[in-house]
Amino acid sequence: MIVRRRASIPARINIIGEHTDYLGGLALPFASDHRLVLTATQAEQTTGDETVVDLWRAAGGWPATLEIESTIPIGAGMSSSAALCLAIVLCAQGPQDALAACKEAQRLEHQVLKTPCGLLDQMAMMMSSEKHAVLIDFATMDCKPFLLPDDWLFKTVDSGIRRQLSETEFGASSDAQVLSRHATEENLRVRQALGASCVELGALLNASHASLQSIGVSTPEIDDLVADLQSTPGVLGARMMGGGFGGMILVAVEGSEILPDVPLLKASQCGFLEKGFE
Repeated sequence: MIVRRRASIPARINIIGEHTDYLGGLALPFASDHRLVLTATQAEQTTGDETVVDLWRAAGGWPATLEIESTIPIGAGMSSSAALCLAIVLCAQGPQDALAACKEAQRLEHQVLKTPCGLLDQMAMMMSSEKHAVLIDFATMDCKPFLLPDDWLFKTVDSGIRRQLSETEFGASSDAQVLSRHATEENLRVRQALGASCVELGALLNASHASLQSIGVSTPEIDDLVADLQSTPGVLGARMMGGGFGGMILVAVEGSEILPDVPLLKASQCGFLEKGFE
């Protein structure tokens, strides 16, 4: 019998709590309805995109034809690389504990993609659920579901700027005091967000972006775009999202009619192996 596995992994949207995972802090992300699907079919030899094949072999994958379909923008701060690594892990190694899969996917990013990432992306993708965000405490790896209020409405605006995190100074400022202050204040913003109105949340997003500027992971181009969005009627707040240096800008809006060309985001289910393929 030919072995065939298919993994479906969401993108992640981080509401607040950026550049805190590798510092043992807090984050409040959710899984979006953008997804990457990897189908692995047993074959005589492994074939597929070169990077995908490299990841597959590093995960101990068996000879397979590897096919990918994805609606996750590449290099846009929605973590297409983490989604790919998680899909590789689930297909290559089969069902396993979610946190173990996250750590193995992180290992692949470090080893093969040379991105010294934390665990925010992977845990958001594997611990989230529909209509919920997940409060992650990276000091304990504890995850708690958080029901998203009906009036928390989010959109993402693509800056059009693409940077490879492996080619930037990922890990933010080398000034430990500046980075520590950001983490302390960002952790407080996460806690404040849990009881915030949509207006209060918007102000927290604006403050988060200013803090990300202070640790050097934004750019003048991104800052100008964020400032324009923050001053747009109906926009409650906006900030750079992801590791930095480009990608998507997260925007909290009063209603779906704000930024009408951009769809509202929906909180989706976590990553999974589809049944009936093995």
